[in-house]
Amino acid sequence: MQSPEFLSASSRLTVDLTALADNWRAMNERSGNARTAAVLKADAYGLGVVHAAPALYAAGARDFFVASVEEGAELRPLVPDGRIYILAGMWPGNEELFFENDLVPIINSEEQLAVFMAALSERGDHPCVLHVDTGMNRLGLSPEEAVALAHDPARPASFSPVLVMSHLACADDPGHPMNRYQLQRFREVTAAFEGVPASLANSGGVFLGADYHFDLTRPGIAVYGGEAIDGAVNPMKAVVTAEARIVQVRTVPSGETASYGASVRFGRDSRIATVAIGYADGYHRSVSGGGVTLRQAMPSGAFGFLHGMKVPHVGRVTMDLSLFDVTDLPETAVRAGDYIEVFGRNVAIDDVARAGGTIGYELLTSLGRRYHRTYVGGA
Repeated sequence: MQSPEFLSASSRLTVDLTALADNWRAMNERSGNARTAAVLKADAYGLGVVHAAPALYAAGARDFFVASVEEGAELRPLVPDGRIYILAGMWPGNEELFFENDLVPIINSEEQLAVFMAALSERGDHPCVLHVDTGMNRLGLSPEEAVALAHDPARPASFSPVLVMSHLACADDPGHPMNRYQLQRFREVTAAFEGVPASLANSGGVFLGADYHFDLTRPGIAVYGGEAIDGAVNPMKAVVTAEARIVQVRTVPSGETASYGASVRFGRDSRIATVAIGYADGYHRSVSGGGVTLRQAMPSGAFGFLHGMKVPHVGRVTMDLSLFDVTDLPETAVRAGDYIEVFGRNVAIDDVARAGGTIGYELLTSLGRRYHRTYVGGA
């Protein structure tokens, strides 16, 4: 049941935990014989790790990836017997957090390897992951460094990674030659670490097929309902729906302008709904219609959804307010106090993101604190 606070909130989010769990199951099925991890970094992509983690655990996830050791410590009590991997690795001063919370550092460099080995000399055995850069040029040992490490006779016996991983740079474009190049480079490394489980596929990598799955897949955005493949129909369920209240409906005569910079001029008498959402809520200024300096290359703005119809955003998104053109709806249909969907079940978050020249990840992780949230469903 929705709370009175949700029913009266200026802006609100509905997070569908059943859809989240179903998306994870769908990616798990696509992963074939590989295990499927759940990625919970950035507070579960902005949706709330305290809600998302139990839903994904109940769906069957037992491997979890987060960005930092602090995120791992927060996650640990939510998945008591799960294996939690820390993407940022171990650094001097945070070793105890890894040991106290049974967290697995991902070794991204020779420097981190030295830190980890020094910690082992004091604490004994502890699992780790070796990250290899196969073309992303972001984090990881080079393939040559990794292979040399595998064959180094002086390698300490206590260094025994539980996983070798890399990250695909272009998996959202299935035809990109970088995918096959990285796959080949990764196979060179996994051959040197015979018997050690391997992980390469992110969301897009799962869709590339079995060659990319190895032993563990790591779908992220697809589990949260976002697009994994550019230009393809998104098969995932919408997980989050954002709505905002209409504060006022006003008539603007043909020829007049609206918003900062007089950024929209109306070619007809128009009815405009002023909605209580803006860039302070993570509804980015860049999703505005034409006339905004940052968006000259993409003159088409975002849409909202109201009473069964998509309605265009007009003018500039401001800090707390946005304007939507509701002229094409019946005059009696739109009233102050109504809620308009700004993305979710009827307006794909990736369509809104494209209007702003960005990606669904950024909108999700930018969700402001002013939304009243409700969580529905479960695993």
